[in-house]
Formats: sequence, C-alpha cells, structure tokens
Amino acid sequence: MSDPATAPDPLAILRRDYARAMTARAGVDDAALEDALAALPREAFLPPPPWLLYGEDGQEHTSDPTRLYRDVLVALERERGVNNGSPSLHAGWIAALAPKPGERVVHVGAGTGYYTAVLARLVGPSGRVTAVEIDPDLAALARRALAAALPDGPAVDVVAGDGERFPREEADIVYVSFGIAAPAAPWLDRLAVGGRLLFPLCVPRGHLSAAHPWHGAEGIGLLVERTAQGFAARPLDRCGFVYAEGVVKVAPHDCDRLDQAFRRGGWGRVHSLVRGDDVDPTRCWYAGADWGLCYDPPGR
Repeated sequence: MSDPATAPDPLAILRRDYARAMTARAGVDDAALEDALAALPREAFLPPPPWLLYGEDGQEHTSDPTRLYRDVLVALERERGVNNGSPSLHAGWIAALAPKPGERVVHVGAGTGYYTAVLARLVGPSGRVTAVEIDPDLAALARRALAAALPDGPAVDVVAGDGERFPREEADIVYVSFGIAAPAAPWLDRLAVGGRLLFPLCVPRGHLSAAHPWHGAEGIGLLVERTAQGFAARPLDRCGFVYAEGVVKVAPHDCDRLDQAFRRGGWGRVHSLVRGDDVDPTRCWYAGADWGLCYDPPGR
C-alpha cells in the first residue's frame, strides 16, 4: 500500500499538465516559464469560491480548483469587468519579455498578483519586483498571496496606486495588464537601456453608464525595447482588456486616430516607437499628439 504522505499531489500533477498546455498554446518553448506556471497554485490568487469562469465553452460557476487549470478567465470584480487574464496569452507575452535572473520588474495593473508571481519566479531571489494595482482590495489580496507563494523570494513590493505613475526608479521590465491608447511617460522614461515594456495598446469599446461603469478595450500587445538608438517596437497578438482607470487621459481625437489605424490594419510593419519631434506622420502607422509608431528602425 502506498504511503499517503508520499503520494503525488493531484493538483501538482494537474498544474504541470496545465503549464505544458498553456505554453504550447502560446507557441513557446520555455522550460523556466513552464516550471513557474506549474509551481504556482492559481486558486491562491483568487477570492474565496465559488468562482465565475469564462472560457470557450461559456460561463461556469464552480468551487472546484481543478476547473481553474484551463485557458479560462476568472472574474475578480465582475461589475468592473476585471478578471485574472488568459493564461496562454500571458504565457506568450511573458515569454516575449524574456525575464532574466536579477532583473528589476514592475507589473502595472497586477490585479491579485498571479502573473506577478510568474515574473518573480523567473527573475529569482536576486531580482526586484514591484506590483502596482489601483484597487486596494485586489492589492491586499495580492500582497498576501505573493508572500505565501514566494517563501524563498524575491519579496514583492505591492503598491495600491495608479500604475500610470510607475515605475519610480529605473526598471528592466515594465509589464502592463490593462488597455491604454498611449503609453504613460514613466513606462518609457524609466526603462533601462536593454529594458522591455509590454502593454496592451487598445481603444475603449462600449459606453460608460451606471450599469456598466467601465470600458472594455480592444487592440494589440506592443513589445517595446529601449536601445541606444531609441525604442524598438514589435506588435504581438490581438487582445482584449479592461481599459485604464488611472490619470492618463488620451484625447478623443487620438483615440479615433488609433481606432482608424487598427481598422486599416498593417501594424505588423511597425519597427519603432517615436516621441515628440521625431514623429513624422508620413513614416508612421499611427501618429498621435506626441508619440507614434514608425515603420523605420530606431534612430533612422
């Protein structure tokens, strides 16, 4: 008879299968990322059950943690449209960021910290990680869950605040988990040379009302790397996120311009992000008031 104390943990086995499935679905081969996903209990970063899940098969209410280990969204605050994100999308985007041991990471819009924990495991105990979440209740849950999930470090500094005001210091990675029609200045200004910013470049959809006090948003992921010559940019997948709740206000005509650019298509030709006097509308897929996405490599 097997000893129950040494029997495999069924959820641990399920997490390993889930980690393989999510990285495969994202089209990435990354053993460290797979290990991070396999190690972290997704249910530990959620409010108490029952949970509301959204997936390809529709909605589901469940208290069964085994149902979490699929490519499903889990509602965190349904009335505000906040969920904990698609595991396969985040797996692909985190792989694109390529976190390295010892790097400085700022996760903006961290929610309850699940993907912050993935990033923290990838940069390891020598890394520095800050999680910024505008909702104080979600930030409090993230603080507790991250401390429990990362007993060997790195310690994550969880801040309840406006993510568009961070990072406060130089960072190697800025990972943004809400839609926005323009990057906040600190995301670019405080990015180290060689550092990477990934954010959902999105336009808001729908209309604000008492019944729906939030915007959904649709767009693309945008990976930006700071080089000695400027900011290289590479578009990623189409995506949908909740739109930013913070202080950065994008002028309606700039949102309209971005929406028109999405409707035209062609974002795959973008190679750099330009700012200020470098914005030449004739060389840009999108040109806003003070920034744009250019067809040319950085510095040309």
